[in-house]
Amino acid sequence: MQVLLNTDPHTDGRHKMAEHLETVVKDALDHFGGQITRVEAHLSDANSHAKANPDEIHCTLEARLVGLAPVVVKDYAATAHQAIHGAVGKLKRAVATVLAKHESHRNTVLPGDVT
Repeated sequence: MQVLLNTDPHTDGRHKMAEHLETVVKDALDHFGGQITRVEAHLSDANSHAKANPDEIHCTLEARLVGLAPVVVKDYAATAHQAIHGAVGKLKRAVATVLAKHESHRNTVLPGDVT
């Protein structure tokens, strides 16, 4: 699984942040095996010039699933690390739901099907 990090000019996207993202994503999604080909992360500071709201770091994660539509989640937090962890938790649940629904549809026997 490939993990890519994209940041805006106001967000720290150094090598250390990319390594942290890759570790967190792979630890959370590893059990999905080869069903996820790529995860793209977009970190941005929505209000970099005026910190009125503490939850201004946005993390958007997009997981590319083999043969299925991408799964996209967002999380907002005070720090990039918190936003990443929140988004990864949401992504793990969303991917599990999509794959479970896909599996149940694949195994559904329709009336008139010969078994």
